[in-house]
Amino acid sequence: MGATEFYADNRHAWLACGTFARYSADWGDYISFAERMRKKADKEGRDLLLIDTGDRIEGNGLYDASDPKGKYTYDIFKEQDIDVICTGNHELYQSDASTREYTQTVPNFKGKYLASNLDYIDPQTGDQIPMAQRYRKFTTKNQGIRILAFGFLFDFTGNANNTKVQPVENTIKEKWFQEAIREDVDLFVVIGHVTLEGPEYKALFKAIRSQKWDTPIQFFGGHSHIRDFVKYDSKAYGVQAGRYMETIGWMSIDGIQGKGKNKDRKDHETRASLSFNRRYIDNNLFGYHYHTGLNETTFPTEHGKNVSSLIQTSRKALNLDHSYGCAPKDLWLNRAPYPSNDSLLTWLETEVIPVIAISPDRKDVPTLAITNSGAMRFDIFKGAFTIDTTYIISPFVSKFLFLKDVPYKSAKALLPLLNSGGPVFEAAESKAQHLAPPEQISIHSDIIATSLPSKPFFDPLSPQHTFLSSNSDEPDLIPGYTTKDAGGTDGDDTLHSQISFYRVPNCIQSAISMPEDEDPEVVDLVFVDFIQPWVLTALQFTGEMYNKSDVKVYREETLTDLMAAWIKENWQHDC
Repeated sequence: MGATEFYADNRHAWLACGTFARYSADWGDYISFAERMRKKADKEGRDLLLIDTGDRIEGNGLYDASDPKGKYTYDIFKEQDIDVICTGNHELYQSDASTREYTQTVPNFKGKYLASNLDYIDPQTGDQIPMAQRYRKFTTKNQGIRILAFGFLFDFTGNANNTKVQPVENTIKEKWFQEAIREDVDLFVVIGHVTLEGPEYKALFKAIRSQKWDTPIQFFGGHSHIRDFVKYDSKAYGVQAGRYMETIGWMSIDGIQGKGKNKDRKDHETRASLSFNRRYIDNNLFGYHYHTGLNETTFPTEHGKNVSSLIQTSRKALNLDHSYGCAPKDLWLNRAPYPSNDSLLTWLETEVIPVIAISPDRKDVPTLAITNSGAMRFDIFKGAFTIDTTYIISPFVSKFLFLKDVPYKSAKALLPLLNSGGPVFEAAESKAQHLAPPEQISIHSDIIATSLPSKPFFDPLSPQHTFLSSNSDEPDLIPGYTTKDAGGTDGDDTLHSQISFYRVPNCIQSAISMPEDEDPEVVDLVFVDFIQPWVLTALQFTGEMYNKSDVKVYREETLTDLMAAWIKENWQHDC
């Protein structure tokens, strides 16, 4: 039986050595792993395809600290050999980032980059044109499996004005799409920066099945930053790798025998016995060595070493390892409850915002300052807090805006409205966006850590997908992913002790320069620019009719810059 192996990543710009895991791999190691596994697959007559589901920018100093942003990363990204790639929402928030995607990333992956529902608006002509080709039809080299691939983005409305995202439900009605799903192929591959159980993929599945009731479909998802696996029917499945390239999502389909190398084979013969298997591989050198059967000497390829060298040279040019200070303790975004002493959001609310959300010329004015919890993207670890760390924690170019002299009785009602969702989110612009960390799109309740029994490792390229015994019956476990999905609890490649996940509110608030004896009549209402649509809508629910023209810039510095300044001032000691 033939097999097609995929591995996918849902990145959000992770390129630093050792950023999120003690034994993490850098991009050069990832390149080496891809090359080694392709060679292994070719030797066994399998087809290995590499998938990228978007969010390549923001979240790391290598992209965010350069001027222009991404000065080094686009050259690093293009070194990989990707088969199908699409965009994420982070590539589209800023118009200059969208332009770089169109002028650099799309040409770098010409023929592989798919934009099924995304257009770019030419700044010279004003014409709305496809960001990239709408779909790709190709035949795999080893087994002759005929694939038709799409690349989608969820129904995103927070993009800059030089791009246009068409809702999926409209796209599937277009002539090109209807013709594409009638093509005679062995497999449909739908990749996208889309949650696996979102309405977009449900609509796409239904549309394809309306024309091809029996053709296998493999979906690759993104955006919600979790490891996930979904069954749509017996021949249609979806997998999502997770976040920040902490995971390589591995998907294998056994039983497809392509007609590309056997023109006389009947379709029913190619689909008689299919099996879909998923695996989540921790992105580190231990996993790479294990699955390639190599070691630290034999594993790296020349190409991979060259990419590692390019990364280190680029990091040095940006001085990313320069330390602003030393974090005195671990602070967790979702691993500790909010509020608590170990919560990053509590630290931000009680220590940082009261200092940085003050405009010098209005420092004595009673103020309520609000930021969304999703403005923070990762935990702070005890130890050196570097330039790189700053962008890992807070990568965005958000600035503080404000409304002057807002009645306090209305201003104090905002936080409960923003945290309750409901009608405010139904009425606000960009209502499809989320204010909390993106994992909360799919994780709807707290997860409290429990212990798990030991289990063996997995060889993704073994013919029977067999489990291989670990070296110890009782290994010492480090905290990590312990995934439960539609396939059960056996998806994680490496056994970890469980990590708790606590949901946090959409927004947090700091009260600044408030009078001690009585409530003020009016306050400055300060907020990060990202949440402006929700703030204005929530104020309408309190009876205040403010609009965009009433909003002014409160501070010129970004939240990231202001937070870095606080770190320099308050965590000055060496580690």
